[in-house]
Amino acid sequence: MTSSAQPLKSGAREAHPEHLGHVIFIAAAAAMGGFLFGYDSAVINGAVEAIRHRYDIGSATLAQVIAIALIGCAIGAATAGRIADRIGRIRCMQISAVLFTVSAVGSALPFALYDLAFWRVVGGFAIGMASVIGPAYIAEVSPAAYRGRLGSFQQAAIVIGIAISQLVNWGILNAADGDQRGKLMGLEAWQVMLGVMVIPAVLYGLLSFAIPESPRFLISAGKDARAREVLREVEGDNIDLDARVAEIEHAMKSEHKSVFKDLLGGTFFFKPIVWVGIGLSVFQQFVGINVAFYYSSTLWQSVGVDPSESFFYSFTTSIINIVGTVIAMIFVDRIGRKPLALIGSVGMVVGLGLEAWAFSFDLVDGKLPATQGWVALIAAHVFVLFFALSWGVVVWVFLGEMFPNKIRAAALGVAASAQWIANWAITASFPSLADWNLSMTYVIYTVFAALSIPFVLKFVTETKGKTLEEMG
Repeated sequence: MTSSAQPLKSGAREAHPEHLGHVIFIAAAAAMGGFLFGYDSAVINGAVEAIRHRYDIGSATLAQVIAIALIGCAIGAATAGRIADRIGRIRCMQISAVLFTVSAVGSALPFALYDLAFWRVVGGFAIGMASVIGPAYIAEVSPAAYRGRLGSFQQAAIVIGIAISQLVNWGILNAADGDQRGKLMGLEAWQVMLGVMVIPAVLYGLLSFAIPESPRFLISAGKDARAREVLREVEGDNIDLDARVAEIEHAMKSEHKSVFKDLLGGTFFFKPIVWVGIGLSVFQQFVGINVAFYYSSTLWQSVGVDPSESFFYSFTTSIINIVGTVIAMIFVDRIGRKPLALIGSVGMVVGLGLEAWAFSFDLVDGKLPATQGWVALIAAHVFVLFFALSWGVVVWVFLGEMFPNKIRAAALGVAASAQWIANWAITASFPSLADWNLSMTYVIYTVFAALSIPFVLKFVTETKGKTLEEMG
């Protein structure tokens, strides 16, 4: 981003590339990292019960194996920026693709439980890297007039990755006659589910060779001639390339590199705006959204749903997630971030509350009574829909816009770290909580969804229509 003291003279703000389709391809290729993020987040859903039975482990140990990938994600996300600044965005994508490929093979062919856990950490690290590099790269290569729409590719890729993984899991389970430990190609079905991740990982790596390095990195590396070629490729022939390079150089020199100590101040250690960012991140996870993607098939089986049907319901939930995300992308700039968040919170309270009510009934012959079963199923879809059309997208928009320029990078890093930690806490605790009392577990998620309403009303400021410079 250029400094406000340096007006754009290159024509970049009005730039329209001659080959927009090529720019779309570049953004879509980079967003494959988001696809891997979504795919890996949900693919484990199909292996949970098989891992439990194969290694004869309890809920607490099982939860750690499932959640441990998030530790890798947090480390990968925290280190990706520095790695990308040193060796380039494209090299970072390629490292991520290689690590993810190795992780997929290792996860499909584990020798023991600790081995499986290790490969999940490796895969998590790769995803953490890709989740940071993808959006940053897309922002750096996108013409200003198209940046918002191209930037949304990352979130779209995540939810599509979730849906595809659930569909593939369902297909593999049916091929194994509904048995997660049924034999396919000499392996158990759950191993095939994890091994299939090799395909998108290799595709991501191959696509990274077909897209150019970020002009911002090329300029920082002193490769101005190549940067001009890329700028002409993505912004068109009508811009002044010399002026454009000068603008980027000026912006990079004038940027304040925010550090952790810039966030300190106020009554409670951090500045108030940082706590608001942390609050948004924590509320986004504490409503239990990742339970719907990590454990949904296990959840439905625990209340008597047939395994094949449970996998199908996991897939339909993923489709609802895509629909909700599209709705959010359409309305986030029309009605604003804050109203969308409030609408979503109210809808989530209804969906989660109905699930808590349905799960409070005793099982009859191993199943929920028919009425409660249907209520639970519909309410689960309602919950995911309202999350996807609001908090799933809005939180990331808020975090990208709400912080003052001086602290934006560091504050975003802290808020994102809080999100990974909250994600881990929910993912690691669900199996044990569900064993204790499934209904009360959903009551807890309902309470957090309800608390998010006064939090947004009191502490969150609308950012729609404001420039980043207006944030302070």
